[in-house]
Amino acid sequence: MPKLVRKGCKLVGCGSAVPSLSVSNDDLSKIVDTSDEWISVRTGIRNRRVMSGKESLKKLAVEAAQKALEMADFDPNDLDLILMCTSTPEDIFGSAPQIQRELGCRNSPLAYDITAACSGFVLGLISAASHIRGGGFRNVLVIGADGLSRFVDWTDRGTCILFGDAAGAVLVQACDAEEDGLLSFDLHSDGEGGRHLGAPINDNETDELLGSNGSALDFPPKKSSYSCIQMNGKEVFRFAVRCVPQSIESALEKAGLVSGNVDWLLLHQANQRIIDAVATRLDFPQEKVISNLANYGNTSAASIPLALDEAIRSGKVKPGHTIAAAGFGAGLTWGSAIIRWG
Repeated sequence: MPKLVRKGCKLVGCGSAVPSLSVSNDDLSKIVDTSDEWISVRTGIRNRRVMSGKESLKKLAVEAAQKALEMADFDPNDLDLILMCTSTPEDIFGSAPQIQRELGCRNSPLAYDITAACSGFVLGLISAASHIRGGGFRNVLVIGADGLSRFVDWTDRGTCILFGDAAGAVLVQACDAEEDGLLSFDLHSDGEGGRHLGAPINDNETDELLGSNGSALDFPPKKSSYSCIQMNGKEVFRFAVRCVPQSIESALEKAGLVSGNVDWLLLHQANQRIIDAVATRLDFPQEKVISNLANYGNTSAASIPLALDEAIRSGKVKPGHTIAAAGFGAGLTWGSAIIRWG
């Protein structure tokens, strides 16, 4: 019988892209009852990027992907798989195949979307590792990209101050087990909490289509649409500061590590208060916490790869550094991964 050889996977390239339009807190104060101080004190956010003109999520995703491939000096024709982690695709059937086309992949690698909101990129990393370790794939491109500005009620100061648009990407490559860059992970979902954060289809539109006995009153159905983002901020905060530290602790235990062994803490960039509370719970000093929330706001699935890319290109994160990363958000979903860069 052939001997089973365990494969590893490593992160070898990263890239990111953001829209050109920057919207400051002062800009928002002109359209809703708020102020720079009110927003920054409660969230840590000062600016966010918003798609405008001819910009699109697909273009941002392609730009981020190209930068990741360039960093790794990698030919897109050698990709085996493209994972597009997004909850805001520009095609209801998914965006990944279009990104594959724009990258010029001639060998028709598999490409599909993953929908898990702000946890999407972490799930994408784990999916990439699973394809490599168990499916024989060697080169997987993981993209996190979201355009939540299109689903924001810009008259609601409770939500419009939070979100921005961006894309980030990482190239994950097969390697020997000794070089493995995904040390452990921990993933969860809780549908009961879904009522606290979501953007469901408008109920009044579907209700009008059915009679009391389920018969169609209006056929063919009217065009459906989704509501703007609805969030119970207090409940989401409680969920994040309770569940995220537990998940990271579980992942650290699986990896045989403690927080002192980790070089960086990289959380989904949702709210600085959440980031600070989780860091305190895990005894991470502020100098070991990666945060670019002030400049971009909450970019959902893009937030972790965007922050990672900036930290790597600035020289903060170096090859061999260990990172505890965690995503959390709508679903509710949350998960963490202990990764090593390079």
